[in-house]
Amino acid sequence: MTRDPRDWPPLLSTFDTADYLGVPRQTLANWRTRNHAGPVFLRVGRKVMYRRVDVDAWVESRRTDPGEAR
Repeated sequence: MTRDPRDWPPLLSTFDTADYLGVPRQTLANWRTRNHAGPVFLRVGRKVMYRRVDVDAWVESRRTDPGEAR
């Protein structure tokens, strides 16, 4: 059962972000090393964290409308 997005904390760990997006943690690591292909992230000490609002904004930026001209 997936969690309701409103239940997610405002600051997500890499593990939580991967779960939130439904991708492997390695995918997030790959995105971080490929010119920031993924969501904006923060370094907190040695940890990598993601603000949920940044992740949501990144997801929204990936949205495509099949009816739009290409």
